[in-house]
Amino acid sequence: MSLISVRDIRKVYQVDKEKIIALGRINLEIGEGEICCVLGTSGSGKSTLLNILAGLEKPSKGTVMINGANVTNFSEKQWALFRQKYIGFVFQSYNLMPTLTAIENVAMPLVFKGINKNKREKAAVHMLKAVNLGNRLLHKPTQMSGGQQQRVGIARAFVARPKIIFADEPTGNLDSRTSREVMEIMISMAKKYRETLIIVTHDMEIAKYANRIITIHDGSVKSDEINVSIAGVESSEAQDNISETLAPNDKTEVSDIETSAAEPGSAENEEEKER
Repeated sequence: MSLISVRDIRKVYQVDKEKIIALGRINLEIGEGEICCVLGTSGSGKSTLLNILAGLEKPSKGTVMINGANVTNFSEKQWALFRQKYIGFVFQSYNLMPTLTAIENVAMPLVFKGINKNKREKAAVHMLKAVNLGNRLLHKPTQMSGGQQQRVGIARAFVARPKIIFADEPTGNLDSRTSREVMEIMISMAKKYRETLIIVTHDMEIAKYANRIITIHDGSVKSDEINVSIAGVESSEAQDNISETLAPNDKTEVSDIETSAAEPGSAENEEEKER
């Protein structure tokens, strides 16, 4: 069974008296552990598709199934709880909290899972070491380069072990060398934990890191192809660093996170406290 199933999705915006079709009858099936890229130019509809999959926009028509749940008509509250449990994000502009340290930023998703402070900070340290930021644990975003900030963002996305990671133009603010480093780390982590990674980009060089490239043009799927020349995913430095940093202790950390999570409903209470 597919982890994500998109059936006849259509998105139409009403602008004055004009109807603008952003997406027209999109059908997709994405499996667990797939590394996909949604590729398209500005205005192609790729960002609209990402927003619908992440619950940030509702489709005009069609159905979205994620992990067996029909999320098409979820309320904001339902989506918030669903994202906490199943989804991680990597943003183009990093979206780190400027007043928090790297550890505190990475640990943030675990707050909403009811993980106690010691365990969430320990998990955050493990993830930061995995992305080569063991010497930046107490640094705040303004004390780090763009590449370092994005690695904090990657660690934050993966720390709660979500089933799905959405990466929206993850290298858009980075130079080419740093982009390669960031992509190699992200791909290696997704492979290690068998998490579904969906990368949205306009850049074919970034798309080459995916196993599957879905090209969007004028709101429709122009092509959906297996990528036979995957770039950089076997980077020994990135792969070895993640393996050495997160094994064998990583299994214990994941177990700690899962078994110490709050009872159903308590994540919602924690969310209210944070507000």
